[in-house]
Amino acid sequence: MTAVAAPPAADTRKGASTAVLKAEFRLFRREPGALFWIMAFPTVLLVILGSIPSFRETEASLGGLRLVDAYVPVTVLLSLIMAGLQAMPPLITGYRERGILRRMSTTPVRPAAVLGAQTGIHGGAALVSALLSLTVGRLAFDVPLPRQGFGYALALVLAILCGLALGALVSALARTTKAATAIGSAVFFPMMFSAGVWLPVQAMPDALAGIVEFTPLGAAAQALGDAAAGDWPGLGHLGVLVAWAVLLSAGAARWFRWE
Repeated sequence: MTAVAAPPAADTRKGASTAVLKAEFRLFRREPGALFWIMAFPTVLLVILGSIPSFRETEASLGGLRLVDAYVPVTVLLSLIMAGLQAMPPLITGYRERGILRRMSTTPVRPAAVLGAQTGIHGGAALVSALLSLTVGRLAFDVPLPRQGFGYALALVLAILCGLALGALVSALARTTKAATAIGSAVFFPMMFSAGVWLPVQAMPDALAGIVEFTPLGAAAQALGDAAAGDWPGLGHLGVLVAWAVLLSAGAARWFRWE
């Protein structure tokens, strides 16, 4: 009788990781709250703001842009704030709190597969939301599409990496789901301010804008604004994004616990 060779361990882990990704995606689709706040709310906010007549008038403080033009990058960033700080940390912390990650460590499915799946799903949702905001802004309010497409895409990817790395850091520091929600909410509002939700970064006083540009979302807002206007994003802004992505990822890796 010929013995049947066991599949290689790498193939087993790959198949298990794919199964985890599919399962996590199905669970994500069944969460109407996450779908709305990450993928729909930023565009809904853009439609509400764009429906205000004064938001469709040019502003000298914005260099001749309209407020609705300046708010498209803001709504793009808002989706990744929702994904990174409101959706992902409580979910991952809940997995750890209930012992799901610990039990996975004894199976071919490694806990890292869950983290990778969650990062990919939430990052993909933020990207879809960004494309939706750009499309609605163009069709509904005649907001020009980014004139420097590659620079815009690069700044957006770096911004998403920063947002997800920040969410991973919150997940690492929080011991319980309640703590993750509290920490995420505490960081949520400063990140919204730096992204320009209440006042676009371009309209901030020079001193305040100079400080905000050193935050991940402040730098992202400026980089996206530059690319939308047709300029290559400033190397300083891209450098800030890269630095934050590296620092936040290193912190998350350093302090994350599976159980």
